[in-house]
Amino acid sequence: MPDWIEPMKARLGKLPADDAAYGFEVKWDGVRALARIGDGAVALLGRNGTDYTARYPELAGLGTALGPASAILDGEIVAFDADGRPSFERLQGRIHLSGDRAAHAAPATPAAYVAFDLLWLDGHDTTALPYRDRRRLLAELELAGPSWQTPAHREGGGAELLAATADQRLEGIVAKRLDSVYEAGRRSGAWIKVKHVLRQEVVVGGHSPGEGARAASLGALVVGVYDGEELRYVGKVGSGFTGATLELLSRELATLRRATSPFTGRQPPRGTVFAEPLLVAEVEFREWTRSGTLRAPVFKGLRDDKDPREVVRE
Repeated sequence: MPDWIEPMKARLGKLPADDAAYGFEVKWDGVRALARIGDGAVALLGRNGTDYTARYPELAGLGTALGPASAILDGEIVAFDADGRPSFERLQGRIHLSGDRAAHAAPATPAAYVAFDLLWLDGHDTTALPYRDRRRLLAELELAGPSWQTPAHREGGGAELLAATADQRLEGIVAKRLDSVYEAGRRSGAWIKVKHVLRQEVVVGGHSPGEGARAASLGALVVGVYDGEELRYVGKVGSGFTGATLELLSRELATLRRATSPFTGRQPPRGTVFAEPLLVAEVEFREWTRSGTLRAPVFKGLRDDKDPREVVRE
């Protein structure tokens, strides 16, 4: 069994016209992770290879969920809100904890592993199989436990699932070609994510000083996306923070401060306190403006599962 398979990525788009050629799944609002299961243990690996195992002790039972079988699953670590919806904001309280702190936080904010693909099974690489066959094999594993599950998918009927997820106020769906292989590390057109709300990963290149009640922390994050090798300024994010996230961001940015701007071309407003572009945040926003900035962005959380250099405009 390989130590690592780089996860396949989806492209942002609309529902495909050839509906019957696709399988459709709910898009889970969490942290992407491979589950490497074997010898009675599980290792949880983020999409940049970071080991998440110690952060989510309640998922340790996955190691014995398959009995003697060994497997590599692709899926998402999620935290559900009071209404049973996956919430990336709720998961934020767990992302940076491990050891005793993670064990203490787990009862109040439990995490679950949602499996949606099978990359390896009992000595066999399954990535070259069609998605339809990988999904069938995954379902046959009957993964259902206190903190893990394999949600159903549907073949065809994308518009109906999209409407249902809108009614349930979920993020959206992912359409996957039934005959497609697993293209490790690629953002492939075989997978299309269709969202109800616009979200974008952004690189934090600094912040504006706080005022009033936030004078001791920060006013807004100054963010950008990469265009080739150049970081382009796309706006300021000044809402969506909690007291805990403001404290975390202030602490992180203090260690990353730099004298010069990391942005190429258009620059943020004067008075910006610049930072090394190493933090990745996720924001929700209304639209892209004609000048290429985010309109009304809202901070949803930090991501440590994404290389800043991979953050481009979707």
